[in-house]
Amino acid sequence: MIRQLHPFHSNLKKRLVKSPKIYLRDSGLLHSLLRLQQVEDLAGHPSLGASWEGWVIEQTLAVIPAAWTPWFYRTSAGAEMDLVLQRPGQKPPLALDVKYSLNPVPTKGFWSALTDLSPAKAYVVYPGKESYPLNGGVWTLPVSQLCDLIQSLES
Repeated sequence: MIRQLHPFHSNLKKRLVKSPKIYLRDSGLLHSLLRLQQVEDLAGHPSLGASWEGWVIEQTLAVIPAAWTPWFYRTSAGAEMDLVLQRPGQKPPLALDVKYSLNPVPTKGFWSALTDLSPAKAYVVYPGKESYPLNGGVWTLPVSQLCDLIQSLES
């Protein structure tokens, strides 16, 4: 029912957030507990972003191979990455930020986290339909293409 996502510790010189993030794994249960009965009720709700983030993380973890390790990354200075995936035998991780916007704009904390993590690849997962480049080799990734991305990394 509950997922604990543990923090990624790549740089011990940084002041990292060390407590795990907690998600309700069932977004329908979350919406029920928030007394949201219609999709329209969620649209203006303050929990929309967190609900979307939790749902995307669950969808991602459902398709990654069991040997991969999921993390999140956050420093006390505000650098943050929603999901860091470490593949066995691969040093640079895969970094995913989750945004509920058709025009996702990564935050300053995202760019700081990229500098800290030096991931192999970085994506901003969003509810749109097109994948397009942002800056510095970062691409947007429609959530509908998430499974294809994971499969391509495994082959």
